[in-house]
Amino acid sequence: MPRQPSVILRQLKLTEADLRTSLLIKGGRVLSPEDGFDEEMDVLVEGGEIRDIAPHMTASADQVLDAAGQVVSPGFVDIHVHLREPGGEISETLESGLQAAVAGGFTSVCTMPNTRPVNDNPELTRHMIAQAESLGLARVFPIAAVTLGSEGETLVDFRALVAAGAVGFSDDGKPVKTSALMKEALERARELHVPVIDHCEVPELSAGGVLNEGECSKRLGLKGIPNGSEDRCIERDVEIAEATGGHLHIAHLSTAGAVAMVRGAKRRGIRVTCEVTPHHFTLTDEAVAQYGTNAKMNPPLRSSGDVEAALAAIEDGTVDVIATDHAPHAPELKAKPMAQAPFGITGLETCLALALKQLVHSGRISLGELVLLLSSNPARLINQPLGRIRTGGAADLTVFDPDLEWTYLAQMGYSKSRNSPFDGWTFRGAVTATVVAGRIAYQRK
Repeated sequence: MPRQPSVILRQLKLTEADLRTSLLIKGGRVLSPEDGFDEEMDVLVEGGEIRDIAPHMTASADQVLDAAGQVVSPGFVDIHVHLREPGGEISETLESGLQAAVAGGFTSVCTMPNTRPVNDNPELTRHMIAQAESLGLARVFPIAAVTLGSEGETLVDFRALVAAGAVGFSDDGKPVKTSALMKEALERARELHVPVIDHCEVPELSAGGVLNEGECSKRLGLKGIPNGSEDRCIERDVEIAEATGGHLHIAHLSTAGAVAMVRGAKRRGIRVTCEVTPHHFTLTDEAVAQYGTNAKMNPPLRSSGDVEAALAAIEDGTVDVIATDHAPHAPELKAKPMAQAPFGITGLETCLALALKQLVHSGRISLGELVLLLSSNPARLINQPLGRIRTGGAADLTVFDPDLEWTYLAQMGYSKSRNSPFDGWTFRGAVTATVVAGRIAYQRK
C-alpha cells in the first residue's frame, strides 16, 4: 500500500493533568511488525506519548497496567464505522459508539458521512472532531461525502473538507453515481493525498434485493442481490483509477470476482486498496435463514465460495485492512419485515474475536499479520502517524489476551443497538485494555 506524506497528529487535546500523568504497561508481548517488535517488553507512557520501550523497567509511574501473558499492539484503527450522530441517535450516539470502539480495542475510527444531515461540509466535519475530543474516548477521523447530500450530482469542496479534518471521501451506502464524477473525484483526491472510498454496487441490479442471490434467496422467496452488482461497479472504478492515478479504496469487498479484480489491479500497479469485514469472512448467506434481519447487510453475506475467496485474499495480502462497517440500528427498525428492515450489523465489539477465530487460531495468518490489518495498514491508508509502537509516537495501544474465553452478549455491549448475528457466540480472545493518547479509555472488568 502506498505510503503517504506524513502529517502532524492533531486529534485529542491533552489537559495539563494528562501531560503530567504517566502509565507503565508491564510484561506484555509487545507486537508491532512495523517497528520490529515481537518480544516481552515494558512500555512507559507520559504526556500522551511513548517515552520508552524496554524489558524489566524499574521506572515509577502514576499507573501500572499488568499485561503479563497478553499482547500489547498498536491501537486498532477502524476506517469504516457508522455512529449515526447527527440524525440517527435512536440507534447510536457518538458517545455510545466510541465506548463500543474502545471496548473493541479501537483507538481511532473513521465515521462515514451518511448521517442526517450528510457530512458534506467543513462545519459538520469540525463539529464531529470537537465532540470526540470532548468525550476523550477514541479519536474520530471523519470521512466526508463525495457529492453534496450524497445525491450524486455535485462534488463537495474536497480541499476545504480536508483542511477541516476529513481523511477521505465516500458516498457510503451508495456508489459514486457516474464515471465522470468518479474520475473528477479521484483527480481531486489525488492532489490532496486522500482516498476515494466506494461502496460498489450497480443500483439497477441490486434494487429491491435483501440478501445474496442464490439458493437461500430462492428458498426464502426473497429478491436477491447478484455478485455482478458489486463486480461491475468495481470494474468501472478500477479502470478510472488506472487512468487517473488516484487512490481508490474498495469498501467491504464481498465477492470472489471482486477479489480477483483487486488482486489483478494491484499486480498491474494500479493504486487500489480494499477492506473486508469480519462478517463477510465468517458467515454465508445461509445465516439469513437463522438470524433474520440481524444478518441483513449490504453488500449481503455471500456464498461459501465467496467467503473462501475473502479468506484467501487476506492470507495472500490482497486485502489491506479489516474494517467493521459497524452499522447499529435500533431494535424497532430491525424488527420490521425483511424487505423493510435496514441493512447492517454492529461490529466494533466482536471484530477482534472473529478475526482471531477465522484467521489466527485457524492458522491462516500470524498474529503479527493481523495487527498490521487492524492498525498499521488502516493508519497508513488515512495518512495518520498511528499504528506504531515507537519512542516519541502517540501512546495509542491495544492490550488483548488472544486466548481468553468469553461469550458475547449483545445486551451487555456498549453500543446502543443490539443488531448482531453473533449474540451468544463464545470466543477465544478479547481486548483487556485500550489506551488512547496515554489514557486508559477502557479496561475489561
